[in-house]
Amino acid sequence: METAYQALNIERIQPSILYYGTPVILLNTLNEDDSVNISPISSSWALGDCIILGIGLGGKAIENLERQPECVINIPSPSLWRNVESLAPYTGKNPVPEFKKKAGFEYGKDKYAISGLSPIESETVKPSRIMECPLQIEAAVKNIRIPEHTPDFAIVETKALQIHAHKEIIIGENHIDPNKWSPIIYNFRHYFSLSHQLGKTFRAEI
Repeated sequence: METAYQALNIERIQPSILYYGTPVILLNTLNEDDSVNISPISSSWALGDCIILGIGLGGKAIENLERQPECVINIPSPSLWRNVESLAPYTGKNPVPEFKKKAGFEYGKDKYAISGLSPIESETVKPSRIMECPLQIEAAVKNIRIPEHTPDFAIVETKALQIHAHKEIIIGENHIDPNKWSPIIYNFRHYFSLSHQLGKTFRAEI
């Protein structure tokens, strides 16, 4: 007999990942020799000037943040997805951890050369910004927490210190024009751009 649940045309699933559609960021952190590591990150959210990052343990990004608690959160446009993907198979960790080797990662030192992107000096933090990214947020790390129930990643709390934007996406003095700006959306390990506008919230200022 068909259950009420089945009648709703819904099924229980167990996906291996839950990247249900979040913006891609390129996280710049400082290496021991003052060079910059660039890490593609797909887990983040912002509230006020607080930006929360989800970062896997065992990689170079979290190691750098623990040693030098500052970073640049670069937000690329859809046109840069190939640059983002060119970084994906590389880690700044040397030697490459065994779990990363099994996943197909290789060591890559010069992430700017690998990605074809360009550095630009930051104003308040040591890691450089990525010139091609329309949004670049210099940030200080305020707290790093490893969840007891999921000990494979860290929740990193950052505070935005300085925000830079390409002129073509700015409207007025301090607003980003949502008709001209779009992030890359990481949708179950596929890259997407935003579709057409559906509407806006009652709190929108423009």
